[in-house]
Amino acid sequence: MKKLYSLVVICIFVSCKKDSPKPTPVIKKPVPAIILTDERKVEIDTAAIGTFKSETLKQFYIASENQTVWGNLAKRKYVLAQLENSDKLGLDPEDYKASQLQKFESKISKLNDKDLATYDILLTYNFEKYLSHLYKGKLDPKKLYNNWDLEEKTFDVNNVLIKAFNKNKLDSIVDNIQPKTQTYKQLLKALEIINTFPEDDIDTIESVDKIVLNDTNAALINIKKRLLYWNDLSGKDSLTKIYNQKTFEAVKRFQERHGLASDGVIGAGTIKALNYSKEKRKEQIIANLERWRWYNSELAENYFIINIPDYSLNVVESQDTTLVRNVVVGTSKRRTPVITSFLKTVVFNPTWTVPPTILKEDVVPAMKRNRNYLAKKNITIYDTSGNVVDPIAWNEKKPNNYRYVQSPGYYNSLGLMKILFPNHHSVYLHDTNHRNIFGRNNRSMSSGCVRVENPLELAQHILDVDGNWPQDRIDTIIASKKTMSFKITKKYALYQWYWTAWSKKNQLLFRADIYNLDSDLYAKLRN
Repeated sequence: MKKLYSLVVICIFVSCKKDSPKPTPVIKKPVPAIILTDERKVEIDTAAIGTFKSETLKQFYIASENQTVWGNLAKRKYVLAQLENSDKLGLDPEDYKASQLQKFESKISKLNDKDLATYDILLTYNFEKYLSHLYKGKLDPKKLYNNWDLEEKTFDVNNVLIKAFNKNKLDSIVDNIQPKTQTYKQLLKALEIINTFPEDDIDTIESVDKIVLNDTNAALINIKKRLLYWNDLSGKDSLTKIYNQKTFEAVKRFQERHGLASDGVIGAGTIKALNYSKEKRKEQIIANLERWRWYNSELAENYFIINIPDYSLNVVESQDTTLVRNVVVGTSKRRTPVITSFLKTVVFNPTWTVPPTILKEDVVPAMKRNRNYLAKKNITIYDTSGNVVDPIAWNEKKPNNYRYVQSPGYYNSLGLMKILFPNHHSVYLHDTNHRNIFGRNNRSMSSGCVRVENPLELAQHILDVDGNWPQDRIDTIIASKKTMSFKITKKYALYQWYWTAWSKKNQLLFRADIYNLDSDLYAKLRN
């Protein structure tokens, strides 16, 4: 029996595993020749280029027949200014040797041929690095996270740079290669806004019990200072210990900007958000800028976009937001993965097969305590031959020898519907049997999949392309309690992404970093 089970498991594994696609051969475009002007130029020793161990740099100078190219003052000044001001885009000028390059420039007329060649190489190398970082980020998410499923962004920096160089359009290159998405632009604006704030020296607000309107509490002095600093509280305030109406309204504004319940009650979540310094918020913005450079530079015509820390799903069609939904995402231990995919199938009345993690951590301990645990949840146990197993006969020492399937219905863990999309993490969008949780503020509660509020309306919206999906058709399918699948004919991309900062109407917006990614990412950016 053991051998038979092992054979079945191997067969299932092999049948589910997709053949690894053969890598598409990269066809490199020939590097265009660099058009040189009559300014001073010198020969470059290829050994000096070789010290950088960069094939890109080598090909760049082959295009100039190994001669210096930055003889034009206007072109040099543009590159130097870009590198020096790269902090305005959330980058570090010293990553691109901005100070060293300025020293070369200050004495350019006195440089001998060898030093001029060195300067030229450094200018090219660092400007190309800067362009690459702007296009696809400084770090590789695949090396940082094992649950991020993003397509690698390729960038032919030589072709981009040389064409702009030859056409005297260097001044547009930086704008052209950055992401075109609205959130990225809002992040750049957020960085600009936060740089206008003075340095803050406000004392940390000590953890306190909840403060409600008309309370008196010593912590309110520093709370008011913080609200004044962030412009949520306007005008002059006497900084008393009394929680007055004006401060109450300011707290609600602050809470709304931070995705908190805007009820004016000052609790632990509000205190934690208030205690973020300007510098920490700036670091958060910079970390989010890096993340957005990993994502698609341009979005599809129709798409679902899920912001995991914001617990939100937006349906966007032809640049118009047509539906907005609250969602529930994975806990910090069972995180919702970052995914770029496309919607494929709607399944009504789905069954639910208990996944390995939930089996190990939840089901097995519960079954050991009470053999009727699964029966109460309408979950049937099957052996490897597909036979129903009585809970009394269930072997608790070999729980992986069974399949655990919950029947369709209103109380199924997936609810009445799920939406499938290709991914390597076995996750999907679905309804839930806990439909009261969407009103909660913190909705990091699932095992990795995304639960969607009012899912049947969402299903009808994406299926009803030709008017063939009236509400009563869906009602009839649901009433049948039969599992039925339908292909989504309209093309929708799915962007299941993670960002905790942006701006809107010149206001800074932040969300709790529920997976604690921001500080770690910022630290790696500065290493």
